[in-house]
Amino acid sequence: MTKKIAVIHDLSGFGRCSLTAAISVLSAMGVSPCPLPTAILSAQTGYPSYYCADCTDKMEHFRREWEKMGARFDGIYTGFVASEEQIRQIFRFLDTFHKNNSFLLVDPVMGDDGIPYDMFSDTLLSLMKELAFQADIITPNVTELCLLTDTDYGHVLQTGQSDDLLEEIHALARSLCRGRLKHVIVTGIRFTDETGASRMGNLYAAKGTCEIFSFPYVGGSYSGTGDLFASCLCAGIARGDGIPSVIQKAGKFIELALSDSVREQITRNDGVNYEKYLSLLMP
Repeated sequence: MTKKIAVIHDLSGFGRCSLTAAISVLSAMGVSPCPLPTAILSAQTGYPSYYCADCTDKMEHFRREWEKMGARFDGIYTGFVASEEQIRQIFRFLDTFHKNNSFLLVDPVMGDDGIPYDMFSDTLLSLMKELAFQADIITPNVTELCLLTDTDYGHVLQTGQSDDLLEEIHALARSLCRGRLKHVIVTGIRFTDETGASRMGNLYAAKGTCEIFSFPYVGGSYSGTGDLFASCLCAGIARGDGIPSVIQKAGKFIELALSDSVREQITRNDGVNYEKYLSLLMP
């Protein structure tokens, strides 16, 4: 039977991120997405102007109706969370649907480039930590890894050579692997390899495991790449692929989309040209 993933995320009309990315990637990979929108936006929040319809008060209706239907999910994927109440609604959802035969992937979207997003209060950070430790897999970037581990971002970046940087990130990621949380994939790490070439990488940490999967740095910073990566990982796990192979496949997919977008001079807010590469993800 087709695997089903509950995707708790916002929906943006422009920006090629969040639910737009998740629905297309999951579907291409042969997995059925079941969207639960946390907000509906005319465009993602990087645009200078946008309309946002908050769906927090609708989330419980989805949970209740899906429970009436006897819905079962092979996995649950949570992305951007805009408020403390939304996380509390997610906890209620997990109480109902996060069973032993399903996995939870949390993308703890909290900030980038060392800067937390404006709405992240101390309470929201505390609740995000609680959510992360209920997960089986999390996909933080370096900023979010530092927030989850109460580590100074500047200190991590000043550790010196690339080997030292990767070792520091691995140690922080490994420190989160406890309890139910078994897999931490740190995304978007920029470093220099032994030849002096600039690269972007995703570091996979699990008990007894540390692997870095990298590709050439092509420049540019785009909306939605983290959502694309987490969606690839979620679908791959649902269909039984090994995590390292999914990380490798997702990295190549995003590398091609990034290269295409840089070449076409796509603006950051519009997200990457990933649609033409979805066939790479098909079973």
